[in-house]
Amino acid sequence: MTADVPHGTTASRATDGPGDASPFALGLLLRRAHWRAQTVMTEALRPLGIELRHFSVLIVLVNRGPTVQRDLAAATGTDKAGIMRVVDDLERKGLAVRKAVPGDRRVRAVEITPQGIELFDAAHVAAEPSAGSLVAELGPGEPERLMELLTRFAHPREG
Repeated sequence: MTADVPHGTTASRATDGPGDASPFALGLLLRRAHWRAQTVMTEALRPLGIELRHFSVLIVLVNRGPTVQRDLAAATGTDKAGIMRVVDDLERKGLAVRKAVPGDRRVRAVEITPQGIELFDAAHVAAEPSAGSLVAELGPGEPERLMELLTRFAHPREG
């Protein structure tokens, strides 16, 4: 299969290296950055007995309070079966519980437990050195600037 590239032009080859000007460069760089951050944070969480998929659910529960599984799946980008497995794991570990939702016997809300809050706080302490290593190559003020730019990129204003 061949692409329709006009004669006399050269399609930019997508890489994730410095200076890549292809239309895919941003996505590829973000993917590489995600892999790096995921690897580092996975190692920080390992001694606590949880994975990033568990921690992402705990983040939602801390921010939103009790949350139905459907909304947890949407908030974490997980499918229904995947979120059920994560919540099962969290329940087994005593970090979250499912509770009935008043007025709807079919739906259960997931709520973080006091043990889950303790682990959530411990995870932040454990991840601090790792987070610092992720931005060690940046200069003064650059980590904050990177966070600001990524926040604006990830949460564009509606309008």
